[in-house]
Amino acid sequence: MSKTITEYVINCPTCIRMKASRRRPQGLLQPLPVPSIPWSDIAMDFIVELPKSATYDTIMVVVDRFTKMAHFIPLVGLPTAAETASVFIREVFRLHGLPSTITTDRGTQFTARFWRAFCKGLHITQALTSAYHPQANGQTERTNGILEQYLRCYISYLQHDWSSYLPLAEFNYNNQVQRSTTMTPFFINSGYHPSMLPGSPLETNVPKADERLSNIHRNYRLVRAELLKAQRRFKFYADRHRRPAPVYHVGDKVWLSSANVKLSCPSRKLGPCFLGPFFIEKVLSPVVVKLRLPPTLRIHPVFHVSLLKAVTPDPFPSRVLTTPGPVSTVADDEYEVELILDSRWHRRNLEYLIRWKGYGAEDDSWVSYREVR
Repeated sequence: MSKTITEYVINCPTCIRMKASRRRPQGLLQPLPVPSIPWSDIAMDFIVELPKSATYDTIMVVVDRFTKMAHFIPLVGLPTAAETASVFIREVFRLHGLPSTITTDRGTQFTARFWRAFCKGLHITQALTSAYHPQANGQTERTNGILEQYLRCYISYLQHDWSSYLPLAEFNYNNQVQRSTTMTPFFINSGYHPSMLPGSPLETNVPKADERLSNIHRNYRLVRAELLKAQRRFKFYADRHRRPAPVYHVGDKVWLSSANVKLSCPSRKLGPCFLGPFFIEKVLSPVVVKLRLPPTLRIHPVFHVSLLKAVTPDPFPSRVLTTPGPVSTVADDEYEVELILDSRWHRRNLEYLIRWKGYGAEDDSWVSYREVR
């Protein structure tokens, strides 16, 4: 009797949809393909909403996945797609040439039509993370965490001087031996170790210069110790909170976590924890699948397995089921037309030049009349 009751409760569809999961997320680490040469495969991300420091409030982080070398670029505000392209040309291309692949999250800068056309024109492959799983861009996520920890420890109480520490942070980060390569990014990239600060600052008889040199040496020692500590801490915690995921196949049914989905229900707190079940349409990797979603669920259909829960066969087919209400979302990935600027006939097809709501003129694009509704 006890076993029957347990099975009945475990397979209750209402309980599955409404109760939050307390287990560790599914999906062991699946590394991205290893690049073969430096700066052929890079990852990009932003650290945003920082306190103003010399007009800057955003940091663009660029990491080479082969050498692990990073660039920390201060910016004024979160850039548009066109501004991101300009920063890329100025800070990455001029130093390292064009990469073959850029891994990013699904921020508007990287999903904008301008950025897609920019990458396509330069023969750069876009590698976007799966929906609501920024860990897929783990290289920059880890680097962001290490950089943020460094800034927290050494900026002033008013937090207005962090931009002055970025050059030291970048130099120290790139001069640390990486556990994955057993070498420093500087050495892998250039074949030599850069000149270091002398063991102790020499007195120059210029008090202001002596003070500046002393501060640089002190900060260098502190930064090195803090970066090493941060690397150990991130590895420890990342390895603790994972469990293997089921082996999914095309046609399997799964529940989808609603944690990151903007539901249109009146109260989020009383809404379902899981949606579905939905069929798996395609298995993209051991930890990423594409779901067959209804038209009302207007979100990107590719998900990490940590957001899924397998549907188990119900041993009680005679169970009376309550039909869940219709699921609809607030659109996340849709483009909304703001203005039709022009029209033309192109290859026997009527096209409109569209200004997209929330995007600038750089993202204006020609679209078939069939796609405008």
